[in-house]
Amino acid sequence: MRAFIIRPFGVKNELDFDEVERVLLAPALRLVGAEGATPIDIVEAGNIRADMFRRLLTADLVVADLSIHNANVLYALGIRHALRGRSTFMLRSDVDRFPFDLQTDRCFLYRKEDPAAHLDALAAALRRTLDSGAQDSPVFMSLPNLREPDPSAFMFVPQDFGEEVKRAEEHRRAGDLALLSYEVKGFEWEALGWRVVGRAQFALKAFPAARVTWERVLRLAPDDLEANITLGTIYERLGDLTRSTQALERALDNKAATRNQRAEAYSLLARNAKTRWRGEWERAAPEGRAAAALRSSHLRESFESYERAFGEDLNHFYSGLNALAMLKVIIALAEAMPGVWAEGFRSDRKAAEALSEYGEHATKLAAAVELSLRAELARLEREERRDVWAEISAADLSCITENAPPRVAAAYRKALANAPDFAFDAVRKQLAIYRDLGVLKENLREVFEVVGEPPALPEEGRPAAAPPRPRVLLFTGHMIDGPGRAEPRFPQAKEGAAREKIKEAVVREMRTGAGVACAYAGAASGGDILFQEVCAELNIPTRLYLAVPPAKYVITSVQKAGDEWVGRFWGIYNAHRERGQVRVLSEAADVEDEREHLPAWLRPKPDYGIWQRNNLWTLFNALDEGCDPKTDDPNITLIALWDGKSGDGPGGTADLVEKVGDLGARSVVIKTTEIF
Repeated sequence: MRAFIIRPFGVKNELDFDEVERVLLAPALRLVGAEGATPIDIVEAGNIRADMFRRLLTADLVVADLSIHNANVLYALGIRHALRGRSTFMLRSDVDRFPFDLQTDRCFLYRKEDPAAHLDALAAALRRTLDSGAQDSPVFMSLPNLREPDPSAFMFVPQDFGEEVKRAEEHRRAGDLALLSYEVKGFEWEALGWRVVGRAQFALKAFPAARVTWERVLRLAPDDLEANITLGTIYERLGDLTRSTQALERALDNKAATRNQRAEAYSLLARNAKTRWRGEWERAAPEGRAAAALRSSHLRESFESYERAFGEDLNHFYSGLNALAMLKVIIALAEAMPGVWAEGFRSDRKAAEALSEYGEHATKLAAAVELSLRAELARLEREERRDVWAEISAADLSCITENAPPRVAAAYRKALANAPDFAFDAVRKQLAIYRDLGVLKENLREVFEVVGEPPALPEEGRPAAAPPRPRVLLFTGHMIDGPGRAEPRFPQAKEGAAREKIKEAVVREMRTGAGVACAYAGAASGGDILFQEVCAELNIPTRLYLAVPPAKYVITSVQKAGDEWVGRFWGIYNAHRERGQVRVLSEAADVEDEREHLPAWLRPKPDYGIWQRNNLWTLFNALDEGCDPKTDDPNITLIALWDGKSGDGPGGTADLVEKVGDLGARSVVIKTTEIF
């Protein structure tokens, strides 16, 4: 979270404002997780006025010290109040008369004799301001229809950061995207960076990681439309329908939502109701599924929400099509089970009237959906573009409105030509509903010959439990001591003892649960190479991750142990290269300054280097391969050959052990102080 402090400078009216920031403002911001800056920090950056305006708009929190009548401070406060409706915090020391126009607004008071004494109280007040989400700008409170400018329009992500995200998305490397999401924290443009990463994660269906990224955006802006709508889908895919519904309701409460955004939100609410509906009847015994489906209140809730979405935006043909599909299911089930249908009405006559009205409504809705869909297909044709989902929607419309199996099957055949596998899966999932409920079934036999028939529901009505997932191993460990190391840590003579304990740890993991799928490690002398060799012996596939190009890696991480270890490194490297299982974080081969191995956008990050980045890069890719796509269970085990000490600084064994602990993953530490 970014904060911006506007205050006087130096000593004025016997108050040292620089000291107030040092002992009160800056520590309080750190306590609430904010990183603060003042106009003095941007003096050397160019146009201070332009930079100040941007920060006044984009800062998540602005703190204004109004202790004296300082024109610059009051000018900046006025700009903030005009640009942002909330999260502006005012404080003062009672050394001057408080401005008349602000006397009705809350203002935190501190004593000039001892500003630091108010630290805890100030931190608590800042937290309340951030947590409340209430408007505090007198401008926005006086003009309720005023809209804030979009802060992202005044920010940009560095070009090389955007290129990293694009490469990761194109190569489907969700682990790399998780790394970028982690690293962008603390930059002035972090919120925009998270949006860029979050969109790529969503596109790759990396939903657990995308949830983390979009929740970071939401913490900064709880009513953010894109974050809430996207999380509405993500939570649903992760099985958390309650949080999905809450996110979508927040989006609908936002007065800035466009008609299309409201249509999308209502459509996603309808999908949540549909998911609940399916959960009810799919758990029933086969002979009772149709009745359970018709009795469920979620059936009508889903239809009504889809139709409301279509009513918000008639171009949103997807929601109209789904509303029609749910309505057709209602009609078909009611006609098949008139007694069950009549249970919800005072008389059979009223039940029949309602069903007749639904039939008339379906005819009108089908015509509207067809017009909307035809308009979209015509637009795509004019633009010489193809949208497989629009074409699938046309086939779906034909399936639920026509009794013409050959024509319907041909429509699906055309729509799915060269379509990805997940498009076939989506079609089968919808058609399975009709089959399992015994409705709209006239076209299904020929359509299934085109798309493939979905698996049948279990006889007992409950889906079989998913088999346990094999674990992914991650290794970190000490290198062999170089000549002349002052304090021995991994002497050459202890190689055998280390190998034995590493193998024991790996074998235990193989015998636990579903076993081991694969392993991630580097190839430094000592622990890394021993782990790679043990995995090869046990037929566990490994991924080799190197921070720097192999020739440079040998110099930094292998050759001090001797030529024999260098030879073993090249054997491991060549074997992985042949299998396409080598990745190198920095391809720069001729740089002297270690920080130049970082991309330019990342170099300003304090206390961060290529070796810390390599640890996180390897970790996030292991997490991606090990993570259950439906849960947050990391499902990885870190094996660490470690003496328990901080070692040689950031990027070493201690650093990775700490990071794994922070992410809640499992660690197995082989204590070298015991085995050596």
